[in-house]
Amino acid sequence: MVLAVGVLLFFLLAYYVFFTITVARPLRAISREMKALLSGKKYNRIFTEHIDEFGVLGYFFNEVTRNLESISADLAEGKRMSTELNLASDIQKKVIPSEMPKIEGLDIYGNTRSAAEVGGDSFDFISTPENMFCYVGDVTGHGVPSALVMMMVNTLIESFCELYPSGYEVIMHTNRLLKPRIQQTMFMTLVLFRWNFKERRLYYTGAGHEHIMIYRKQTNTCEVKQSGGIALGMLPDNSKIIKEQELPFGAGDCMVLYSDGIAEAQNTHGEMYGIKGLQQSIQAHAGAGNAYDLFTAISGDFTQFVEGQNQSDDMTLIVIKRTA
Repeated sequence: MVLAVGVLLFFLLAYYVFFTITVARPLRAISREMKALLSGKKYNRIFTEHIDEFGVLGYFFNEVTRNLESISADLAEGKRMSTELNLASDIQKKVIPSEMPKIEGLDIYGNTRSAAEVGGDSFDFISTPENMFCYVGDVTGHGVPSALVMMMVNTLIESFCELYPSGYEVIMHTNRLLKPRIQQTMFMTLVLFRWNFKERRLYYTGAGHEHIMIYRKQTNTCEVKQSGGIALGMLPDNSKIIKEQELPFGAGDCMVLYSDGIAEAQNTHGEMYGIKGLQQSIQAHAGAGNAYDLFTAISGDFTQFVEGQNQSDDMTLIVIKRTA
């Protein structure tokens, strides 16, 4: 009897030891690390030689924590990049005019909207004692690289408008300094206008930008005129390709400038808005109201056409109306 009890106690003790080593201890280890993970405390990897369910649990725990660490690192990097992009966006917004210039003889309104946090579209108005310069430009692509080129061009043009009396010289020297400082695949289309205060005449210099849309009050028609020239950054020397030309601009006439984000926008059927759509909108609304009214009407027609499609490119629209 005593022997039987001893044998039973031995087997119970052996089972307890076996259970502790093979079940309880691995289970406590896994449970401890899982509690640490769920409570946000420091946890450790689970190293086990088990190939049973506990081994699977340990492997699963290690894979989950490894993926969580990777995701946390990506989130931290994404947060840093988001902060920097927001800062870049704020800087770029300060470059774009927040108020329209008050120019005798002209009524002006314009705006731009980037497809991402920062974009490559730009416009500006620079006044000197003799002239008011106005330009609209579009860098290839959008995002940070385009925004950097846009900032460079904006700074160069503003500086050269203070130094030179013609759009030709401004565009030529801007290209000369820009070309060696950007990648070969980057360039910026642009058209620059010069309004001479004394002459009350309008001149333009094209650098491969979109068409110039002009509504003529006397004939009640909307002309489509090529801006000409070649994009900034495509050639080291553009002096023989660009030229400044006068653009007749009578009382009641309206000029509309835009970037390709508007002309190339598509609706849900894959149809492109195009120059024709913009021309028809100008023709329909240019006869009445001021520059802001025309801008609003064109924007409304455009919004109705795209039918809520996601914006895929930067968009800029400027309206300049000649007053009496």
